[in-house]
Amino acid sequence: MAGASSSPPLLTRPSVEAAHEAIKEHIHCTPVVTSQTLNHLASRPQSPTALLGTVFEGHTPASPRIHLFFKCENYQRIGAFKSRGAFHALSRLTKEQLARGVVTHSSGNHAQALALAAQTQGVRAFIVMPTISTPSKIAATKGYGAEVIFSGSTSQEREAMVENVIERTGALLIPPYDHPNIILGQGTMALELERQVLELIDGDPSLSVRRKDSTHTGGGPTSNGASNTRVGSSLEPRSGRLDAVIAPLGGGGMLAGIATALSDTGTKVFGAEPSFQGADDGRRGLAANHRVTTVKTLTIADGLRTPVGEINWTVISDKSKVNGVFAVTEEQILSAMKLVIERMKVFVEPSAVVGLAVCLYNEEFRKIVEEEGGEEGWDVGVVLSGGNTTLEAISRMFATEDKEAERAEGKVGKKGERIAENVAG
Repeated sequence: MAGASSSPPLLTRPSVEAAHEAIKEHIHCTPVVTSQTLNHLASRPQSPTALLGTVFEGHTPASPRIHLFFKCENYQRIGAFKSRGAFHALSRLTKEQLARGVVTHSSGNHAQALALAAQTQGVRAFIVMPTISTPSKIAATKGYGAEVIFSGSTSQEREAMVENVIERTGALLIPPYDHPNIILGQGTMALELERQVLELIDGDPSLSVRRKDSTHTGGGPTSNGASNTRVGSSLEPRSGRLDAVIAPLGGGGMLAGIATALSDTGTKVFGAEPSFQGADDGRRGLAANHRVTTVKTLTIADGLRTPVGEINWTVISDKSKVNGVFAVTEEQILSAMKLVIERMKVFVEPSAVVGLAVCLYNEEFRKIVEEEGGEEGWDVGVVLSGGNTTLEAISRMFATEDKEAERAEGKVGKKGERIAENVAG
């Protein structure tokens, strides 16, 4: 499907910097938070029993040294990083194109993001949403003034409805993730993260794995062991002190954007996925050397149920830009989510914590840090991508031992049957 402007910019760091300049007045520079408690947990070897049933069973558990810097996109407008790409996509359109209105298909965060961006620009927005989308996300999308059109949950049904809307209204398609304008917009978070970490470490060198003996001078830790800061919007293109950044991987717009922004900076970039029912299509695709085009999964990380897009795949499969993709189990996602909520006091959705879960529990990743970081270790940026869930949903996740029980959206069809939905976020 065609989408966004006809002449998208190149996927380069200068293009990400230009994107940030275009959208900075419309987005939040979300805080970066650290946690001594989670640094300690990430730097502690797993128990041998945790490795039972894995390829690392019987091996000595890795003992990496990791300091974590959390980019809290759950505090972004609409509660997730998607606002960045939506605002940038609209900024690339001419007045004549904006006058036609915009359309997309999404079950949640992109729907809300595009609705908000369109409302801000005074543009009509048509959002195609599956009938089984969660009521709160439908209500939020309508609340931003968008016209919601319902469709079936398959990609064919959704795209057919989008084509119908385009034919009827002349609106322009703004894809959820697989377009250069979306990729560049999402990549702006990496520029902020890079500078924020520099400022945090300048204020308190002990936050870095490299310097732990200086007197603290700013950005003080809170009573729960976390510290946070907000910085201004002036972003010089300079290398950060981060050894790595890890981000969730669904359709791939965010990971491709981060990899583009951090290309040739010396910071490694990794992706994180759930493994449940084949949701780790990015990891499997890299292993097989081809893109996996279909995903059907009921992972609790519902924002990551989408296969990697074609354009995003060209970035993610480039080993000079993305150093690897790792997967974690449902139990590990829930464990990481509980730590973030209870220890850091940060409200997140399951999709947001897959990167942290990799740092805590994926032995392959942890061995890389141990081997390449040595005794010094790594400073790792972790993207918390969003917080669009509810107390009721979280309660259900932690209240039952039945891991096949209630799973976010896309769980029940019109006739009561379970549906593994493949819906763009």
